[in-house]
Amino acid sequence: MQHKPDSSRVLIAISGIAGSGKTTLAVAVAARLNQLANTDIAACIPMDGYHLPRAHLAAMPDPATAIHRRGAAFTFDGQAFYQLVQSLREPLTANTPTIYAPSFDHAIKDPVADDIPISPQSKVVIFEGLYLSLNREPWNLASDLMDELWFIDVDRDIARNRLIKRHVASGIVPDAAAAEHRIDTTDWLNADDIIENRLAVQELIPGS
Repeated sequence: MQHKPDSSRVLIAISGIAGSGKTTLAVAVAARLNQLANTDIAACIPMDGYHLPRAHLAAMPDPATAIHRRGAAFTFDGQAFYQLVQSLREPLTANTPTIYAPSFDHAIKDPVADDIPISPQSKVVIFEGLYLSLNREPWNLASDLMDELWFIDVDRDIARNRLIKRHVASGIVPDAAAAEHRIDTTDWLNADDIIENRLAVQELIPGS
């Protein structure tokens, strides 16, 4: 931030496979920056809000596959995410408005529009999500606008254990066996895509 003009935000994107700890890291970094600044200079924006709604998936040519593969890159509105990043890359002025990003409501399993405010005072915006270093449009177009890309490199056994607990707790699946099946048929397919098509990043962070 010391080398950025006052009119420019610092944009950081944290990516990694499911269960790698992206949200935990992003929230911790934003909280620490706000603590050091003694004011809210950092905002944390999860990519989850850009899930396509279930109704959109149900209208796809193969709705059963689209719904089962929810979480794959094609089940997100990458173009809308890119547009958000573009808006945050605009110079800050006295007239810069608060910009809003969508959130994801796990109770209804759908995004909620304009739910996360990003004020002009948010000089650091930390994004976190699966595909933020994916070398495929429109994700790589958004990546080009970031100041830094971070990637969490986690052991898949660690990620698997986290995902089993997460999937059962969220009600996505009824039990651990069903969670294992979902991981093998969805999460790990996404993980292969994420790893095999990753852009070069500024920070490769060991997961734990």
